[in-house]
Amino acid sequence: MSLQKSIKSTGDRGDQADNTSICSSVTTQPDRHGFFGGAQYSPEPKRTLSPSTILKREQKWLRMLNNWEAFMSKNYRKVRERCRKGIPASVRPKAWLYLCGGQLLLEKHPHEYEELLRAPGDPKCMDDIRKDLHRQFPYHEMFIREEGLGQQELFSVLKAYSVLNPKVGYFQAQAPVAAFLLMHMPAVQAFWCLVSISDKYLSGYYNPGLEVLQRDGDILQALLRRTAPAVHRHLARHKVEPVLYATEWFLCALTRTLPWDSLLRVWDCFLCEGVKVLFKAALVILAGTLGDAGARKRAAGLCETLQLLRHPPPDVLAERYLLTRMQRLPLSEDDFELEHQRQTARRRALRDRDRDRSGS
Repeated sequence: MSLQKSIKSTGDRGDQADNTSICSSVTTQPDRHGFFGGAQYSPEPKRTLSPSTILKREQKWLRMLNNWEAFMSKNYRKVRERCRKGIPASVRPKAWLYLCGGQLLLEKHPHEYEELLRAPGDPKCMDDIRKDLHRQFPYHEMFIREEGLGQQELFSVLKAYSVLNPKVGYFQAQAPVAAFLLMHMPAVQAFWCLVSISDKYLSGYYNPGLEVLQRDGDILQALLRRTAPAVHRHLARHKVEPVLYATEWFLCALTRTLPWDSLLRVWDCFLCEGVKVLFKAALVILAGTLGDAGARKRAAGLCETLQLLRHPPPDVLAERYLLTRMQRLPLSEDDFELEHQRQTARRRALRDRDRDRSGS
């Protein structure tokens, strides 16, 4: 299966899952995240921290945001620690904007977003974007209306990026990322966050050929061999390659995979620490889904294994389970960097060998 086909098929499955869910859980009142139904609908109120604890965390974050450069340059560990605890909802939009560098881009280019929107844009990109608008969180209050304000702003953000970066243009996996950002901030801020995420955090993911994504799949396999060898052996035995199950996880930064409370917490860490957070989440999902010998026995082949990985157990995706195990993974910064260097060198050697063969 090609990467492009994998992306399309996972997107179609997401639409089908939402359609199935909405039929059985229609409501006239949105949940606390704005969903009227679908796979992300969460009717139960979240057990939260005490008001005094929330207030203290909000005050700490406001002090950090008011002295952002000093904290990031001299006390990054404190920023990371507070991101891992969870950013208070009231300051999360501003914190995300600062964490990813979107605020710096906005200050540097205060009028560029409006200028990009005035440009005509590539007709094919514009058509592709319009076709995808209705697929992005269709049961969220912001996007539930066909051609409503949410869909209009989503079109604008994706169009602006396609004009800014014509080499990439529009890539389908950017749509849920942009929609997720728009749920938390104004369109111009969401745009600059999307620019930073696409060009820095997920650099190369949306380029033709998706070679960077394939390399990161190799990195994931190598890290899995260290953290969950039994799961690694199972996947190898049944020839379950990362492209078959992890493409959507990485390209969409887990926006189409995790329940909302888990996704918010993972993104708090992702925008602070970078793409390695997606690797950690993927490793926990793999180990949680296939770590039990009974689960591996039931997944007796490629198709059965993929079925499990495309629908991980809800308790594995739950906020506390996922975040706790991500932070406990026995992997250091050096481990990620070393594996990155190894797989990059390996792929470079393969390219050189293929070029030498074709030239001889």
